[in-house]
Amino acid sequence: MSLFGTGLQRICAVVAASKAAEMAKLLRFALQETSTVELRLDWLSSDAERAQFLRWLRKSHPRNAAFLATCRRREGGGKLTGGVDRELYWLTQACEAGCQWCDLEVETLRKLPGQSVREYAVPRRVMLSMHDFERTPDLPRSVSPPAHGGVDAVKIAAEARTIRDSVRLLHLARNSKSFVAVPMGEAGLPARILALREGSALAYAPVASATAPGQVSLHDMKYLYRAHALTRRTQVYGVIGDPVGHSLSPLLHNTGFIARRIDAVYLPFLVHDLRDFLAAVPEFGLRGFSVTHPHKQAILKYLKECDPLAAEIGAVNTVVVRRNGSLYGGNTDCLGLLRALEKKLRIKGSRVLVFGAGGAARAAVFALARSGASVAICARREEAARQLARAFGAESLPRAALRTESFDAILNATPVGMHPHDGVSPLAPSELHCRLVMDMINRPRETQLLKIAARKGIATVPGIEMLIAQGVAQWQIWMGKRAPEARMRRAVLAALRAEENSRPR
Repeated sequence: MSLFGTGLQRICAVVAASKAAEMAKLLRFALQETSTVELRLDWLSSDAERAQFLRWLRKSHPRNAAFLATCRRREGGGKLTGGVDRELYWLTQACEAGCQWCDLEVETLRKLPGQSVREYAVPRRVMLSMHDFERTPDLPRSVSPPAHGGVDAVKIAAEARTIRDSVRLLHLARNSKSFVAVPMGEAGLPARILALREGSALAYAPVASATAPGQVSLHDMKYLYRAHALTRRTQVYGVIGDPVGHSLSPLLHNTGFIARRIDAVYLPFLVHDLRDFLAAVPEFGLRGFSVTHPHKQAILKYLKECDPLAAEIGAVNTVVVRRNGSLYGGNTDCLGLLRALEKKLRIKGSRVLVFGAGGAARAAVFALARSGASVAICARREEAARQLARAFGAESLPRAALRTESFDAILNATPVGMHPHDGVSPLAPSELHCRLVMDMINRPRETQLLKIAARKGIATVPGIEMLIAQGVAQWQIWMGKRAPEARMRRAVLAALRAEENSRPR
């Protein structure tokens, strides 16, 4: 049963804005998606705006909804200036406007007489919250609302510096009642999505602006990740990388799960340290994961087995977690690359430059050489380029040679130009002497490199074509059935178009 009552939803929309009218607008939108809403009164820019919004709420109070009023002071990570009296005043006003719950920081409770809030006319139900925006502190085995103080639930929100940090908060959720676990930060994002499954009473999701690090939007929490529907039987997959926030793979794979009505979810894991992530694989119940920059080569030493193709390439982008917990590696990058390139280039007999020498470049060089192309490699790390060239019988070129050498195609296999740093190009216009340029970066769809190439009249292939092809192949490896490729493609392309249209022109 929900902490807020029978029938009310455990995804809690967070409504925060500087103006009362915008708060009201966001609240109306939130109530179309969930019946549980946190109202961040401290985000309103003045007392006048707070009073105006609460007057509106009192008159427009919707039925069958639960409102949690929060007016967090700066001391607790909020925006309200002033002392405890101001916070309590606005919480009492929220009670009069119809809010059934309030969020009270532990710093506030400690300053009250007898460390109890019951003498104040705040909302009847109280959530005691503790925030640590720097780290995940030492945690007890379980948490219960204190017998004194008039507290009904406890929330701990802590910055997860590592994936292991977020796992510790999930353990607390499993062992506690009337408890809300909020892993903050990008490393904590997967645990935030899985928190309801692990026993957290609520999962927070902003309607508009994020109010804490690592938050997932209300739309994505409900429709992309389906956090409210995940159980211990749900199959968990993901992508590991650093960075990983730009990845379109969660949209691609989750769209496939939804289309085929499969009880599975695909999550983005920010992984600085592979050992930290791999130790958490059993905790999350992972069945498989994609591997992206910079872990495609480093993951090899942790695999029990590897398919011959991936072993020959020396880079893995797909891992299956077997029932005994061992890892099996594969590589679908080759397939994705060839499918994307073959639409515009006859690969056999072509001269192709691969720019880069990392895991993505290894797969590209292998696929091209095996398909009959003459491959040249250039990279910022010249020794790495020479080693890669020797491994696959390719040619190594110094950067200066690009001003005079010509190719049928040039392929960027570096992360330079990836969102959000999409205003830079790994190559200059004077280095593009070719008929075709392909960028393995998939976000943005039209990178700065591709824009430069197009201005020179050079044909282009966006990296999104490779992402879709290799992702579909991964999905089919994990699911053992044909992927709904058309649906997956439409979802990814629509997201990219919406992102492009939202940018200032």
